[in-house]
Amino acid sequence: MVIDFSNFYDLSRELDRFFDETSRPLFFSQRRVAYPMVNVAEDDQNYYVDVNLPGVDPKEFELTLTDKNLVVKGERKPEEGRYYRRERLQGVFQRIVAMGAPVEREKVAAKFTDGVLHVTLPKSEAVKPRKIAIDN
Repeated sequence: MVIDFSNFYDLSRELDRFFDETSRPLFFSQRRVAYPMVNVAEDDQNYYVDVNLPGVDPKEFELTLTDKNLVVKGERKPEEGRYYRRERLQGVFQRIVAMGAPVEREKVAAKFTDGVLHVTLPKSEAVKPRKIAIDN
């Protein structure tokens, strides 16, 4: 029987981090939450990115496509009122979605409906699957 001690020294550090994080009260602002929530899908032709932004005015965020990333950044303004519980995050946000392959930049389309930003990014012809004829 061989015992591997290579990760033994990391165990102490990981246990310290675990108990540090679980011993203090967990307020919503301290949770590790990626905001806004994003779904990314693909098919042979396109990438699809859906960004949940309920209650955010489209004038309060921007969408940018860089060489390798789709960037959504903006701000959710605080709502007026007296709250007994507040779970919806507010303030400045930024999400970066790494694109796995080149896209046709001129053909990217975005629409914002019912609090969800829908972005369609057509894949570059160079990375689209293609059938290859087999000679007999």
